[in-house]
Amino acid sequence: MLDRSQYLLKIRPDIPTTAINETMGLNERFQNETLRPVLKFQNGLLIAVFKNYITKHKNKFQELSIEKRLLYIENAIQKDIKFRNSLKGIIIGAFTEEEYAIYIQDSSALNKRMMNLVIKRLQDQILVFEEKALIH
Repeated sequence: MLDRSQYLLKIRPDIPTTAINETMGLNERFQNETLRPVLKFQNGLLIAVFKNYITKHKNKFQELSIEKRLLYIENAIQKDIKFRNSLKGIIIGAFTEEEYAIYIQDSSALNKRMMNLVIKRLQDQILVFEEKALIH
């Protein structure tokens, strides 16, 4: 019978383009081995959560230019502490216990990497936040 960690690792997507080598630091290795696969796995939920964030904030996002929308995503994640903590919970909740033990050793630096990856991921998918896409 598989335990929680084995199930989590089994359902995560592989990211074959992510490089892992012996010269990288612990945080970069954690980013590539854990954060990137977890973010890819949680992508649909991250999008749904940000769509809800846009709606709860009166859809001001829709009135912005593309450049300002990209900045809006960054500011929402960097400056809205409650929202950022919610995103962290979505990601950390998909860690194995072993990964969590690694994470808490340098959580501050890993949180920064994590949020930068979330920002980039949402910005790269900006079109899913168009007004007509929010209806679904």
